[in-house]
Amino acid sequence: MKYLLLLSALFFCQLTSGFDTDTIIPKKIIKNKKADTPVVKVHSPRKAAILSAVVPGLGQVYNKKYWKVPLVYIALGTSAGFFIYNRREYIDARDAYRNKLDNNPDNDADIQDKFKPVDPESIRRYRNGVRQYVDYSVLAFILCWGLNVVDAAVDAHLKSFELTENLTMHVNPYINPAAGSSGMQLVFDLGKRKTKLSKISY
Repeated sequence: MKYLLLLSALFFCQLTSGFDTDTIIPKKIIKNKKADTPVVKVHSPRKAAILSAVVPGLGQVYNKKYWKVPLVYIALGTSAGFFIYNRREYIDARDAYRNKLDNNPDNDADIQDKFKPVDPESIRRYRNGVRQYVDYSVLAFILCWGLNVVDAAVDAHLKSFELTENLTMHVNPYINPAAGSSGMQLVFDLGKRKTKLSKISY
């Protein structure tokens, strides 16, 4: 009986050691496979957005949409040009309004020619209107900058978006005995899933 138990224990140890040996081999194979697997470069929408936020148009270059870079700078340059023009007009109108009201004839020479025949109240209204245009120009510049970032992020998302090759469309007839009607239905086949988009009864 003792010999039988001893033989059983030896057999069990041998069997267990065999299992341990077998479990080590697949781990090495998996590790080797992981080492041999090529790294796939992922197109990052976050990186595209950050690049465009730091330097306008750089995210479009990252997405290889080079033709959008001039559009970005045209939009930003136009809004910046309006800002510079309106700010200069605001400063001129402000100074002219001050010089008109200071009752000092020596400062009248500093008033620009276009404001000399204009009364102070009209200059004040013009100054306030131009001040609003300055604010609008700043908002337009910020909006164009933000759209540049959004465009880069959306383009980066769409760059990694792929449609399945199993996409098909077909028309199926159908009959509904309970309702006493029949018709046609448009079916999109997306791989294993079928999506019914529309149904026409007659």
